[in-house]
Amino acid sequence: MAEEYRAGFGCFVGRPNAGKSTLTNAIVGQKIAITSSKPQTTRHVIRAVVHRPDAQLVLVDTPGLHRPRTLLGERLNDLVRQTWSEVDVIGLCIPADEPVGRGDRFISGELAKLKAKVIAVVTKTDLVDHKRLAEQLISVSELADFADVVPVSAVSGYQIDTLVDVMTGYLPPSPQLYPDDMLTDEPEQVLVAELIREAALEGVRDELPHSIAVLVEEMIVEGDLTKIYADVYVERPSQKAIVIGARGARLRDVGIRARRQIEELLGTRVYLDLHVRVAKEWQRDPKLLRRLGF
Repeated sequence: MAEEYRAGFGCFVGRPNAGKSTLTNAIVGQKIAITSSKPQTTRHVIRAVVHRPDAQLVLVDTPGLHRPRTLLGERLNDLVRQTWSEVDVIGLCIPADEPVGRGDRFISGELAKLKAKVIAVVTKTDLVDHKRLAEQLISVSELADFADVVPVSAVSGYQIDTLVDVMTGYLPPSPQLYPDDMLTDEPEQVLVAELIREAALEGVRDELPHSIAVLVEEMIVEGDLTKIYADVYVERPSQKAIVIGARGARLRDVGIRARRQIEELLGTRVYLDLHVRVAKEWQRDPKLLRRLGF
């Protein structure tokens, strides 16, 4: 008898920098979520669709849960908790190269209250040897009563397929939720803005990561050329100077890096026009947060 078709929602959670977005991109096989070495990079809930002959797993990439210091931080935490309550299976990501800590215990305690199946995903296994990995797997399994514990590496591809098998096994029987050719339901403009933000985050000093937001004002398609006009928002004039760099060198760099990624995403040539604007304290201003899509 043929296996029953399954479809549903899953997400990865974990403390900032546990490798959630990198894992989502590795599973989908394409860049959907932005990644950065800076914690709390993800700000939008992005859905990525994984197609299997017998199942469809819709991965929701959420921001990391953190102690909020601004209105933006509070909104991101609300978004995370709302997503958790709506998915079928949750992968708690714990890096193989860092000891299980307070943050992991806090999150696993929060997850214990949910109806979703929770599995532990030990990420970044490429960074440790077998002995260290074995010790980490034992520590992780002692953390909570997980439905499964799966070690993976998004970089080498180790056990990525196994992880998808395990996750789809916990989805409910259901018809397909999205068409075959759909990889994400996120509007192109949001994905483009995220790629620009990722390029802008590269190499900026530590005080900047959360102060950068990007708004795509206009996208015009002319034949095989897409013209994109976007504004990069920061909170202070001093930050504007950092993003632009000496004689505009940093902003030019950001444009080159972002354009390459956007051309890959859209499959067309791209003309990218970037401007840096100051929106004072935008992370604390409800009106500005709305305008910037939060």
